[in-house]
Amino acid sequence: MTTNIAPAGALADPAAGARPAPAIRSHGLTRRYGPLVAVDHLSIQVPVGVVAGFVGLNGAGKTTTIRMLLGLIAPSDGSAEVLGKPITKPAAYLSRVGAMIEGPAFYPTLSARRDLDVLAVLGGHPRAKIQQVLELVGLADRADDPYRAYSLGMKQRLGIAAALLPDPALLVLDEPANGLDPAGIIEIRNLLRRLADQGTTVFLSSHLLAEVEQISDWLVMINHGRLLFDGPIDQVLDRQRPELVVAAEHPGDLATVAGLAAEAGHPDTTANGRFLRVQAPASFAGELNRLAMRQGVTLVELRPEQPNLEDTFLHMTTQTPTEVQ
Repeated sequence: MTTNIAPAGALADPAAGARPAPAIRSHGLTRRYGPLVAVDHLSIQVPVGVVAGFVGLNGAGKTTTIRMLLGLIAPSDGSAEVLGKPITKPAAYLSRVGAMIEGPAFYPTLSARRDLDVLAVLGGHPRAKIQQVLELVGLADRADDPYRAYSLGMKQRLGIAAALLPDPALLVLDEPANGLDPAGIIEIRNLLRRLADQGTTVFLSSHLLAEVEQISDWLVMINHGRLLFDGPIDQVLDRQRPELVVAAEHPGDLATVAGLAAEAGHPDTTANGRFLRVQAPASFAGELNRLAMRQGVTLVELRPEQPNLEDTFLHMTTQTPTEVQ
């Protein structure tokens, strides 16, 4: 996926000439709660105009980081800028930020339209924007139903609609796909992609790693409050080597196949039941098949398996910080 880091209207960085400043930048950002270090010297740079996935295990410090970026809590140490403004002065940038954190909250007896109307008046947003955002999230036909009658997925959609009211330059979402069915997930994915293509930076926290992989072109990964990766998502996936999954007609022949792969320069293999996993690119599949045939080994399955974000995430979060580096 191509990373669009400098769309039209990107914020100029005076220190770098015409180069756009990151939408989010932190320097040693830290938050302590007594002896607990929730966020530990986090330094990241999220470019303008990307969909950035923010991932980590439960308790990794994602929500704490987001709350600091939005000025809801103060850091214990370090600093950060959002849309070029320091987080110590949230009033300077919050009017250009839309956010949904830890689930949306609305008046249960009001309709979706009336709830958005209240938010528009309080936030000083154009009330004409309400119908537009309802249509964007697919709630226009249910806009006059009371919020309490909404399903979890519909409530999530309304939360995203509320976050879009200020026509934000930065959209921060915490678990936006929570409660959505597959069709709804695809609709939200397409919406966020369109927003990014138009120059909006989307910073989303999610446990759905397959969905993060589908939608994101930038990735921030943390573990125990510390940064594991910050950069284009393709770069982190490239850290995991591709594999060939092999099955033989006679499982006992897999040892022979492993030996053939090692002789051909691919010694890293793992046997798992009736399958052998060979760390090798897809281009090696034909050669391995021919080598096996010459040895009288019949392969009944031979398929490449590219690294995915879930495997990469599990690999990186189970390593020590030294091993990750």
